[in-house]
Amino acid sequence: MKKLLALFALMAVLCGASASAYAEQAVGAAAPVPNKGDTAWMLVATILVILMSLPGLALFYGGLVRVKNMLSVLAQVFAIFCLISILWVVYGYSLAFTAGGGLNDIIGGFSKAFLAGVNADAVVETFSKGVVIPEMLFMVFQLTFAAITVALTVGGFAERIKFSALLVFAALWFTLSYLPMAHMVWFWGGPSAYANHSGFIFGKGALDFAGGTVVHINAAMAALMGAIVLGKRIGYGKEHMAPHSLTMTMIGASLLWVGWFGFNAGSNLEANGTAVLAMVNTVVAAAAAAFSWMLAEWLLKGKPSMLGLASGAVAGLVAVTPACGFIGPVGAIVLGLLAGVVCFWGVTGLKKLLGIDDSLDVFGIHGVGGILGALGTGVLASPSLGGTGVYDYAAGKVAEYSIIGQVTSQAWGVGVTLLWSGIVSFVLFKLIDRVMGLRVAEEAEREGLDTTSHGERAYNL
Repeated sequence: MKKLLALFALMAVLCGASASAYAEQAVGAAAPVPNKGDTAWMLVATILVILMSLPGLALFYGGLVRVKNMLSVLAQVFAIFCLISILWVVYGYSLAFTAGGGLNDIIGGFSKAFLAGVNADAVVETFSKGVVIPEMLFMVFQLTFAAITVALTVGGFAERIKFSALLVFAALWFTLSYLPMAHMVWFWGGPSAYANHSGFIFGKGALDFAGGTVVHINAAMAALMGAIVLGKRIGYGKEHMAPHSLTMTMIGASLLWVGWFGFNAGSNLEANGTAVLAMVNTVVAAAAAAFSWMLAEWLLKGKPSMLGLASGAVAGLVAVTPACGFIGPVGAIVLGLLAGVVCFWGVTGLKKLLGIDDSLDVFGIHGVGGILGALGTGVLASPSLGGTGVYDYAAGKVAEYSIIGQVTSQAWGVGVTLLWSGIVSFVLFKLIDRVMGLRVAEEAEREGLDTTSHGERAYNL
């Protein structure tokens, strides 16, 4: 009897061990679920990027125009944010972040149009194998990037464009320039499917952590083409066109800086050390650029201006955007110091050489700074210079780094963006001008767009 009881006891132990092993195996095979910390951080990052547009960019741009056009700029940024938010849900997210079949090098498909399949349970992988966040959260985070990119273009042709023409341009440019660029630079299979067909520029090995090409160079080329096609403002170079409220501009620049932490650190998609690195680089690069711009202006013009400080900070933020998760803090300071001086030249010397009226210096800051940052990433991401290098998902380690090879990859990204956005933007502006006209009447421009386009005034004192 005792032997029989002992046998039953042994069988129970073995069954329990077997059940435990089966349970462990089942748990190990379970699909990954989002970490609440990552999800919370990405919710905050998304809100911060919204803050960059509304009210950050609106106030930054609004303060730089004349008082008669302040409200028009606020309305333009606000309306564009709303328009692009809707279009992103309808088809933008799908075209940017799904496979596009035979056109996959350039654009995605419509499999997720109207957010088909993107529900509260769907997840997407981050840059770490097996780590996921809610897909709907990733979708809305990317929505904010699309919205601010289109809104950035406003600065190139502020104070003279028809509101209706601007909205038509925004919708078309978003579709034909932003979405292809976002797909070419950022679409890939993820850590678990890194060998899948990616977008063209990603496949070239170009690094763009948070949008140096997709956002800044892309928007800057649209602004430049708009300035060329619309022509100069009435009285440009003859009449006084100083910013009407540098107070508003300083507030806007500060909100941009704060929001940029979501823009850059949020692009890591996880709350980990790389996000912290991106945040630190966002602080020090902007600070260095603001200081170097201030010193350059002080030296050449005799006085350091508040506008120079604010513009320098934005220039540093632009330059560090593609690099922020790949370079060390010292590299970020070096990049910022260069950005302040180079972008100061961009809004003074280069602007005069081009002979254009880029109203709010979008190309001088976002174009020049974006090019500097994209190419600088190729140099400063090198582990020998304090960078992180490039992770090889196939080998499971950081790959050997070639500065020349990486700069060549970065040049592909810059060159394609300049050409793609430049051509698309120029053609769209010309087409819209022919069909419905781009520019307001001379009388309306002289009176100001606040009253003639919107029937309101920014200030009633």
